[in-house]
Amino acid sequence: MNGKMLRIALPALLVITGLARSQTPAAPAPASGIPSVSLPSVSLEDALKRARQYGGQVQAANFAVLLAREDRVQARALALPSVNAINEFIYTEGNGTPTGVFVANNGVHVYNEQAQVHEELLSVFRRGEIRRALANEAAARARVQVAARGLNATVIQDYYAIASATRKLANARVSLAEAQRFLDITQKQEAGGEAAHADVIKAQIQLQQRQRDVDDAQLALEKAKIALGVLIFPNFTTDFTIIDDLEATELVPPVQEVRAKALSTSPDLAAARFGVEAAGFDVGVARYGYLPSFTLDFFYGINANQFAVNGIDREAGNPDITRRNLGYAAQASLNIPVWNWGATRSKVRQAELRRSQAQLDLTLAQRTIESDLATLHAEARAAQAQIASLRSSSELAAESLRLTILRYQAGEATALEVVDAQTTVTQARNAYDDGLARYRVALANLQTLTGSF
Repeated sequence: MNGKMLRIALPALLVITGLARSQTPAAPAPASGIPSVSLPSVSLEDALKRARQYGGQVQAANFAVLLAREDRVQARALALPSVNAINEFIYTEGNGTPTGVFVANNGVHVYNEQAQVHEELLSVFRRGEIRRALANEAAARARVQVAARGLNATVIQDYYAIASATRKLANARVSLAEAQRFLDITQKQEAGGEAAHADVIKAQIQLQQRQRDVDDAQLALEKAKIALGVLIFPNFTTDFTIIDDLEATELVPPVQEVRAKALSTSPDLAAARFGVEAAGFDVGVARYGYLPSFTLDFFYGINANQFAVNGIDREAGNPDITRRNLGYAAQASLNIPVWNWGATRSKVRQAELRRSQAQLDLTLAQRTIESDLATLHAEARAAQAQIASLRSSSELAAESLRLTILRYQAGEATALEVVDAQTTVTQARNAYDDGLARYRVALANLQTLTGSF
């Protein structure tokens, strides 16, 4: 082997060795005297659980359930007898007679201290308000799951954005190391008179670009952690790590299986069905306006001109004669609606329109689930099919870079070709990681749609 061949082979061997080492970044050595801090590691399941606990959407939906529960309690209470305490004093202008100016008041001073029991007797047969409240409460409970699933989609997207950003940061650092090695090669080539200064300048520009790529990748990782941290922790923090499961192999289930699970566990469909049921009860409640009401009131207490259990009989004119003021009275009322200028008819029509709207919402919910199911399933299958191709492209790009550097060392390639190969390998690595994240996101969203999360 002559000296020229030795000069070509030795740097090439060094480049190959450096590239091999760059594939596995060395772990940083801990600083002496400084204890290492272990950040909490969050899995996807843990992140989803935390988001349901601290997510504002789910908490708001839970408040809606509590409100609907109180509506149900109030509807039941309206069907039961009510007890009221009447405390009333009526003063009538005197005119020299015992009754005063207003004869109906039966005295200048009238005291009402009574307990009243009121009951709408026909409410026993009118259960529409209670059934409507029960349906609305069930719909509110279903919307809690709707909010949770909507939050799941955001958490899944943010979670795998962190995984992808972490990998891209590692790729950017590897590319930076490769750019630095290429700059060293060009400087040595220039010193030996085997390369022009333009190659050194090109390598310097490439190195600066790779440094900017590292900075951008670091920023993207921090932003991704901020987006997820605000959802899964009670107090804002970014001091956590995630479990990278992008390489986990999990097949996409058959579309028939996914469809059956999605339709049977969908909270959107459940909420829409309960909405139709509640709207149907609204129509019945509105039609109550056509029916008579029959109420019964029972009074017990004082309704007299003196605030006393036994009062003086003023009509007899003898103060020694007393009469009992404490007693009871009962009153039954039958109210028959006759004419209200079409208000009841308008309420019924309004309730029927709401019922039609609820039925339309149910149809749209069914179509939306079918559409989301088809889209997510197709997305997951397409992403899964491309993973092998993306992995192969990444490996081929790395091999192309290695060969291009060897050719540059031999004087058979230009610096521009090396820079192009470096750019290509960086893009191929990032594309592979994006493909993995795309598949995991699509699969996780599909699992959310089927109720697995």
